[in-house]
Amino acid sequence: MRCVALLILGVHLAYAARHSLQYFYTGVSGDINFPEFTSVGLVDSGQFYYFDSNQMKAVPKTEWIRENEGADYWNRETENMINAHQVFKNNIQVAKERFNQSSGVHTFQFMYGCELEDDGTTRGDLQYSYDGDDFISFKKDTLDWTAANPQAVITKKKWDADRADSEYQKTYLEKECIEWLKKYVSYGKNTLERKVEPEVSLLQKDKSPVICHATGFYPSNIMMTWKKNNQDHNEDVDVSSTLPNADGTFQKSISLSVKSEEWKKNPDVYRCVIQHVAAEKEIVVPLNENNIRSNTGAVNIIAIVVGCVVMLAVLAAIIGLVVWKKSKGYKRTGTQDSDSENSDQPLPKA
Repeated sequence: MRCVALLILGVHLAYAARHSLQYFYTGVSGDINFPEFTSVGLVDSGQFYYFDSNQMKAVPKTEWIRENEGADYWNRETENMINAHQVFKNNIQVAKERFNQSSGVHTFQFMYGCELEDDGTTRGDLQYSYDGDDFISFKKDTLDWTAANPQAVITKKKWDADRADSEYQKTYLEKECIEWLKKYVSYGKNTLERKVEPEVSLLQKDKSPVICHATGFYPSNIMMTWKKNNQDHNEDVDVSSTLPNADGTFQKSISLSVKSEEWKKNPDVYRCVIQHVAAEKEIVVPLNENNIRSNTGAVNIIAIVVGCVVMLAVLAAIIGLVVWKKSKGYKRTGTQDSDSENSDQPLPKA
């Protein structure tokens, strides 16, 4: 699976206020030393909930959810995820048969959730993927499904025929998901509505690209660009995924493939520009010898940054925190933490 974007739910300005609730389910088949099924829940891109088929228990990942939900909540979630695990085992086998595959490592992912803007605007989405590619997605406005490839057409026809379930999915995405999101935000208000300005460094080792690295910021939405002569510069620029730090903040990098000889002859021509809600104004870091950390001092720094990015990206890919190759989305199922009257609805089988 190619890691292209982490937890991206649409394009937002860095200063836009919003909250999001997302769930990522991942089933794995084949010879791999990792749980056969994992479920991860996130509020505002921060993990608060986790389940895997090795420990067979849903557990809290933040103090605010631990302090506000008791044993009934976690017992219900554990039961729901055990049921979801069985459905995923079925669905990944069905997908393998449709793609005529009998061996190898394969993944089946399920992503769903909703967003709430500060102006009251809401969004909700739902998608499935197989082996990192789109498989099928739900269109709540038309109450039907979109098959991304011929192998998903059978599933589309089956699910399109279940109008009641489509109505339920739409209701969840537009109402129930938002209600749970508001509840979770109220639980973790002090944490989820804090604002922390990013720390920014320019890094370069020998002839490698210049890395503009922002870290320690919260919330996760941030805008990072390179400018040349005060104009947006997109050539030979690579933007990384936004990744979580251990302390609950985030990090992100944007690299520029420019030779040291070029920027040293023309200092301050290139600038890394960062916009974030916690910063009173744009953070601008000119590319010059005074600002860049290179050679001996940066060898370890760059190794750590790149190493953390690779490690987190691999971990995210395995446990289902990545958005797959071509899409960005997420979904609701009856196995979600919802009202008890809805929580026993099974996941649909492909």
